[in-house]
Amino acid sequence: KVGKTSLIMSLVGEEFPEEVPSRAEEITIPADVTPEKVPTHIVDYSEKEQSDEVLRDEIIKANVVCVVYDVTNEDTIEKIKTKWIPLVNGNAEKGNKVPIILVGNKSDLRCGSSMETILPIMNQFSEIETCVECSAKNLKNISELFYYAQKAVLHPTAPLYDPEDKQLKPLCVRALSRIFYISDQDNDRILSDAELNSFQKSCFGNPLAPQALEDVKTVVWKNTSDGVQDSGLTLNGFLFLNTLFIQRGRHETTWTILRRFGYDDNLELTDDYLYPELRVPVGCTTELNHLGHQFLQRLFDKYDEDKDSALSPTELRNLFCVCPYMPWGAEVYMTVPTTDEGYISNHGYLCQWTLSAYLDIHRCLEHLGYLGYPILTEQESQTGAITVTREKEVDLEKCQTQRSVFLCKVIGPRGTGKTAFLQAFVGRSVVGNSSSAFSPYAINTVRVSNQEKYLILNEVDVEVDFLKASDASCDVACLMYDTSDPHSFDYCASIYKHYMESNIPCVLVASKVDVPEVKQFHGMTPAEFCYKHRLPPPLPFSSLFLDSTSKNIYTRLAWAAMYP
Repeated sequence: KVGKTSLIMSLVGEEFPEEVPSRAEEITIPADVTPEKVPTHIVDYSEKEQSDEVLRDEIIKANVVCVVYDVTNEDTIEKIKTKWIPLVNGNAEKGNKVPIILVGNKSDLRCGSSMETILPIMNQFSEIETCVECSAKNLKNISELFYYAQKAVLHPTAPLYDPEDKQLKPLCVRALSRIFYISDQDNDRILSDAELNSFQKSCFGNPLAPQALEDVKTVVWKNTSDGVQDSGLTLNGFLFLNTLFIQRGRHETTWTILRRFGYDDNLELTDDYLYPELRVPVGCTTELNHLGHQFLQRLFDKYDEDKDSALSPTELRNLFCVCPYMPWGAEVYMTVPTTDEGYISNHGYLCQWTLSAYLDIHRCLEHLGYLGYPILTEQESQTGAITVTREKEVDLEKCQTQRSVFLCKVIGPRGTGKTAFLQAFVGRSVVGNSSSAFSPYAINTVRVSNQEKYLILNEVDVEVDFLKASDASCDVACLMYDTSDPHSFDYCASIYKHYMESNIPCVLVASKVDVPEVKQFHGMTPAEFCYKHRLPPPLPFSSLFLDSTSKNIYTRLAWAAMYP
């Protein structure tokens, strides 16, 4: 007779019941009357009426279990550890245990506290979240008891903290470390007062008072050897502070931080956070807008530690340290302009992001999510960084486009020099380039009527029969043939058939003009073919002599894409 049913009835009726049944009816407290705004379903248990089997079935369904004891009766305290906790969590694995709230009832009949006897039990069983002493008779702490029960579910200890080791769990450390690196906006590995305040504001809606800031740092400084440095908080200090919140029962503070940064109850980033919905109708493309560019530029400046306007491999790794994997592989060094040392230049970095946004927008949004875009820019989601362009049909009707990124397919037989053509576009020679990495893409900017436009070159190795509509679709097709191979142009002519009916402009390029030209085995010469189909005559290209004529081809391609 510990008073379980009386507790429930006192909560619901807000007065002590004169007559108490052996078991209370199941009740649901609606969301609008609970502090955490969640409906709470309360199930009573009667040892007299129900078997252990029935109890076990109820426990499986429960999010939290309240174990009630009588503060005046030592036997009921002893049964907590000998009977009830083994019954609730006897077979559960570490980390999967149901949280337990200990409830000491009848505190009106005892002048002292039972806490001295209870503390060793709390230390023995890590699943015990807290203990509340209350009285069903004089209604003391009744609503608190149910508040703690809700809190144990909404702000659980288990994913965050290991009470046996008295430290944060690895997944929690991983999540909080990412949060620290995102919040450290100048990359000095310390959270300054200004950074702490913008973090505080982002998570809790308002900055800390100067004195509160000092108090926080003093607590960290007194309890750690390396938590405070240059009057800022280090990563260890930040982790210590969150450990302290949890040890003091303020889990909701750490959970508020984690949820603000996109984490779910298992400390993984939610799909809603990483993959916000973005509708891209057929015929439209995706580009980074000025907000996206601004964010990525700030990120570049933060991680370019030696301020040489390029990211060394180490600086690039540091930039992506908040991602679970490295988003850019070795092929990026073949895709974008690099410095003489082979590092990714500031320009090359923006090129790669532009390519990512154009080719695989969902992956791009995921990466922006890892990097903390919505938090640092105070926007709803990463989609704020993206512009969806209008349909190409509309551009063609109006004979003008707002797009700033264009795709050019470079098509020709194997050995024509397509790779050399792509590498020349990003300012590299294929000769002497020992890289084993290969990329079918190259991206750079070109000036078209005094505007900077991004041009993506995509080399396509297709045999004639395999050119599907999707292979053919692009803003401009560059058909390339080798002037030193008599069969090369025939291939271009057969590919051109796929483009004759479409609105896609075609530009022919004659490669390897540095070696003697041979007659092409086609019914007409390349020049005649172009004249017949109203195409501009073939443009000469040599990867050995990158003169202005050769470089001019890329501008011509961008022109054709912009003004089809």
